[in-house]
Amino acid sequence: MKILGLDSSGLVASVALVEDDVLLAEYTVNYKKTHSQTLLPMLDEIAKMIQLDLETVDAIAVASGPGSFTGLRIGSATAKGLGLALGKPLVSIPTVDALAYNLYDSKSMICPIMDARRNQVYTGIYCFEGHELQVLAEQRAVDIKQVIEILNRGGREVVFLGDGVPVYKDIIAECMTAPYSFAPAHVNKQRAAAVATLAQRYVAEGKMESAEEHQPDYLRKSQAERERAEVEKKEQEQT
Repeated sequence: MKILGLDSSGLVASVALVEDDVLLAEYTVNYKKTHSQTLLPMLDEIAKMIQLDLETVDAIAVASGPGSFTGLRIGSATAKGLGLALGKPLVSIPTVDALAYNLYDSKSMICPIMDARRNQVYTGIYCFEGHELQVLAEQRAVDIKQVIEILNRGGREVVFLGDGVPVYKDIIAECMTAPYSFAPAHVNKQRAAAVATLAQRYVAEGKMESAEEHQPDYLRKSQAERERAEVEKKEQEQT
């Protein structure tokens, strides 16, 4: 099974191709460029390097959210366009699940945190049992101190990763009473290889969709939608 993975849910843009248990190629960039400028050129470069015929891909996996609204739209549009052009199914992988999968078979609890602004993070809580990723708390948008409180109650060692770590590192140091650590650089951000590898399990379980069906999972409304809702609420209160 050959799966193309895409992740543009955060600051990192990443493209990978996984065939069965082999990572054939991965191109990951964490730099100040918009993903619309990088994602397709990265895919094109990989295709040239490994002489990839995209028609041979079995499925296209994409980090479906949560994350940056713009990044998710770019990743979704890219995956949908490829799926439609190639007639291939899509596999939607929860962004936070894929982040946790970076730390395969960790003996600690895993807590990815993505900065969602306003002291909130996109997060979930995970562990590995029997070499399988177990979801202890599904991905959600929540206050960072609430996450820390839950982890402290659990009392188990925790590994944090994600772009929320540098933003909330001081709060974690101040409030965590359970033992914790931070994942190192090579596994602490989004990787399309994790998206594509996790997608293999999804495909085996029949969790695929057509390009037409695919929609990103934002988890919460965008700032523009929230502001519009507040305006509408005020207008209703005045009438």
